[in-house]
Amino acid sequence: MDVAIAGIISSVFNVAIIFSAIVAIVVVPRYLKAKERAALHKTIQAAYEKGQQLPPELIQALTQDVKVKPKASPARDLRTGIIWVGVAVGLAAFGFALGFEEPDATYIFLGISAFPGFIGLAFILMSFVGRDRP
Repeated sequence: MDVAIAGIISSVFNVAIIFSAIVAIVVVPRYLKAKERAALHKTIQAAYEKGQQLPPELIQALTQDVKVKPKASPARDLRTGIIWVGVAVGLAAFGFALGFEEPDATYIFLGISAFPGFIGLAFILMSFVGRDRP
């Protein structure tokens, strides 16, 4: 009985470590970037309140890091669709590989791979439909 409880606690602990590592990888860089932006904003606000002009190099450095989302285009849709279809093919191949040991895994992974596959086909279809527009 004690061994079973220890095994369950160990499993829960391992899962908690994995999920906290994933959260840390996503959240910590965003938090540090937001903290850096807040400090920079305070500095710029203090300089503005004192009537100082901001140097053009600073303004250029601030706007240089801004990511602009590219416009949708047929070529971009086609590229995205091919990537999604590639993910679907990879999942299906993984299902076939697992099927040698566990035959039911093939059907499960084929079902899972249908989702990115249809998303990819929709993007590819949008790329052909979007070619007619300017």
